Amino acid sequence: MFCTMTDKGDRSARQRVLFGVAAVLLLMPAAGWSATPAEPPAAPVTDADFYDNGAPVPAKVALGRQLFFDKILSGNRNISCATCHHPSLGSGDALALSIGEGGAGLGEDRKVASPVLGRVPRNAQPLYFVGAKSYTSMFHDGRVEADASGAFSSGFWTPAREQLPEGLDNVLAAQAMFPVLSHLEMAGHKGENAIATAVALDKLEGPNGAWELLAKRLRAIPAYVEAFRMAYPEIGEARDISFVHAANAIAVFETTAFRADGSPFDEYLRTGDASHLSAQARRGMDLFYGKAGCVACHSSKFQTDQGFHAIAMPQIGPGKAHGKDTSYWRATGFHDRVEDEGRYRVSFDPADMFRFRTPSLRNVALTGPWGHSGAYATLEDAVRHHLDPVAALERYNTNSATLPELDGVIEQTGTGSVLAFTPVDPRREADFFRRDRWVQDTQILRARIAEANELRPVSLADSEIGDLVAFLETLTDPASRDQRDLVPASVPSGLPVAN
Repeated sequence: MFCTMTDKGDRSARQRVLFGVAAVLLLMPAAGWSATPAEPPAAPVTDADFYDNGAPVPAKVALGRQLFFDKILSGNRNISCATCHHPSLGSGDALALSIGEGGAGLGEDRKVASPVLGRVPRNAQPLYFVGAKSYTSMFHDGRVEADASGAFSSGFWTPAREQLPEGLDNVLAAQAMFPVLSHLEMAGHKGENAIATAVALDKLEGPNGAWELLAKRLRAIPAYVEAFRMAYPEIGEARDISFVHAANAIAVFETTAFRADGSPFDEYLRTGDASHLSAQARRGMDLFYGKAGCVACHSSKFQTDQGFHAIAMPQIGPGKAHGKDTSYWRATGFHDRVEDEGRYRVSFDPADMFRFRTPSLRNVALTGPWGHSGAYATLEDAVRHHLDPVAALERYNTNSATLPELDGVIEQTGTGSVLAFTPVDPRREADFFRRDRWVQDTQILRARIAEANELRPVSLADSEIGDLVAFLETLTDPASRDQRDLVPASVPSGLPVAN
């Protein structure tokens, strides 16, 4: 959240800090930032900041809305995009780490309905402002991004590499191609359904690929065929529908539904009148753009530099199977590595070890738990972490995390033609769940995260921390507090809607 960088890190990181500090100094009077600043710290949000310049085709929005809430896009037809990104839950799911495929219910009420392979290893990211043109990469590690090298005909650098098809409108649409492929999120595991099996065999595109199998489902539903024809003039009949069309429509809906520029801070940006903010929030804004140094990373009108930083955020959960450490495996017999090395596993640049993208702070008060693994259950605790990350990492208590119990877990017990998934022996369940806290509770692994930290300590009084939190709360658009009106009463597949 708040970045005050040390000299550690690459030249580009230091340059970003210098630019951020320079921007702050330009905005500060010689005697210090006033409680009623002469001009806002950023330009106001406008239609031009978004895809389609804030005027999307209504038929695309309507189609994207149906798809976003329809479980037809999951391998087992039991989970939708909205399950983990629900409008009533800050466009997330209120959990540190989601229960994806195999779960039932929403938010903290979500439980295991059928055996699962485990938790989704990273926090469900909020969707506010993801349709802004300034977002050039997606996911906590930026693994879906514009392809500046021109290596791929799709125009995007993604885990699918050359299998990603052409025709995607933007990076947000490219992102929408991937949750449906995750065995933990939406696909299920090999053998459960044709889509999960195709993914396991790395068949993503083409006649028998996962995306084509999903498109076939949509083509078989007359109401969807008509909705696609209304949204896309090039679609004449069912066979013309591709999953690229679906991803593009979902992106249009997300851009429209989760634009949230009606906050008190937005009113201040538009008018320059600081009276829209309370006295405490104005003090917090002074700190944000001054002494606390938050603007070094949380710059721009969306409070993000779109970059990646290592801030010693605690890791909870199963990790992403990164690193060389085998201590969990040796201690429990479960063949897993449990670290999450972040951006490094995308760029393979050692400077990117344990770096994660700078989140936007818009509607941040609604989007907890906070951190790439959802480690912090309160916004104040997340703020305090940034003031001395290494010390906060050392004192972090894993028992404070919002990790619901998983009743009914399975493990992969074979490979290749003898691949099998069997229930975890109840006598070994305690060892299975040790993975949720293994990295944080293992000194040598915790030290790796601490060593990569880029933030120097900042000393703030408790009252100043309260002021910062008050400012962050002014970034909330009141309309975002309850967006249940976005939830359709039904969807074309006839499957139940998560509401």
